[in-house]
Parts: sequence; structure tokens; C-alpha cells
Amino acid sequence: MSVVQTVKILGLGAVALTLSVEWLGWLLRRIWPHGLRNRGPLKEVFFFPTEVACTEHVFHPDSPFPCPCPLPHGVETSFSRLLGHIMSASSSLDLCVFAFTNASLSRAVLALHARGVAVRILTDMDYTLITGSQIGAVRRAGICVRCDSGAVHMHHKFAVVDGRRLITGSLNWTLTAIQSNKENVLVTDEPDLVRPFIAEFQRLWAVNAPLRRPPSPVAEKPASLAV
Repeated sequence: MSVVQTVKILGLGAVALTLSVEWLGWLLRRIWPHGLRNRGPLKEVFFFPTEVACTEHVFHPDSPFPCPCPLPHGVETSFSRLLGHIMSASSSLDLCVFAFTNASLSRAVLALHARGVAVRILTDMDYTLITGSQIGAVRRAGICVRCDSGAVHMHHKFAVVDGRRLITGSLNWTLTAIQSNKENVLVTDEPDLVRPFIAEFQRLWAVNAPLRRPPSPVAEKPASLAV
């Protein structure tokens, strides 16, 4: 093989190597858009109240049509990030929440149910009858709901996504909490934090099975709630 042929082969090899590295970099950026650094457990914190903005992109990320609503578009807010984590569920969503009146969060739960995600909801009995409660809507859709009717309130506000991602904090699933109150939400997939919440949900789910809990005396219920 002549020197010229050798140089040509080496040159072609260098070009191929450069293209391969560039292609690999592009592929990695598509798979991990936030980079490969710090690939430890997920740890995110959101604070509320949140800016009011359109969230249609969370429900229809691949839609070719722009949303015609008058709200600001292309704005990432604490609420849109929260919705994104909820909508990321692919197999299960276990929700344990005191008050549930927010229509957009109800829409997310119903959308997950419609695409085959196993949804379970545990809530406080007293607050299922408040004005605007979404519990009736999700029950009518076929989602399994259990109510804690103990002597004290079931005051948790957490969700477990796919048995591995925890969403917890002070936030009730209400419009007032999202747009008016000072609230916080923590999202993590740190196993040591997720496991206790899974155990607590399972404990409360079992305790509040319909056949295990006798009917409670009818008490005066609040007519409305702003929490």
C-alpha cells in the first residue's frame, strides 16, 4: 500500500470518527436533554402561588395546533411542572389528598385513567362533599376512591407516581392553594423517601377498605372550602 493510499485511509477514518462522535453527542442530548452530569436522584422543589398560564402543552405535547386561549403560552410555572410530573405516570398513581377541587388536576387524573394507568385516590370523608369537589367526577369515571372517616382529618397531601416518584408538600389540590396560598411541593425519586409514603398509603388504603370500616354517624359537613 502506497503512502498516498495510507494517508487517504487515515483521513477517511478521522472523518468517520468525528462524525460518529458528533452523532453520539446528538443522540445523548435527545435521550438526556438536561445532560449527563449529576444523574443522581430527582430532587425538585416548587413554590406557590403560581403564575396563571396555559397548561395545554402538558396535556397535548405533540399537538401541531396552537392553543387559542388568552392565557400566556410557553411559560413554565410551578403548576405546569407539577402537572408534568403527574402526567408522567405510565403504570400507577396513588393519590392521598385532603381537599381536591382543582379542575386541571382532576383532568390530569382522568387522562391517566383513560390511558390505562391504575389510579387510586384516598381522601378525607368530610371534604368529599364540599362545593367543587372532584371526587364525584373521578368516581363516575370508574376510579377507585376510598374515604377516611376517622375522628380526625386525613390531612395528607402526597402522590406516588409509578411506585417510584414522590410528590408531597403543603399543597391541597385546590385553586386557592395553587393561585393564592403560600405553599410548597417537593418531588423526588429518592428510594429512602419514597418507600415510607408507599407504606403509609398502603396502610391507610387497607384501613379504609369498605368492609373494614363501619358507617360513621352523619355529621354536619362544610358547605364550601377555600384552602
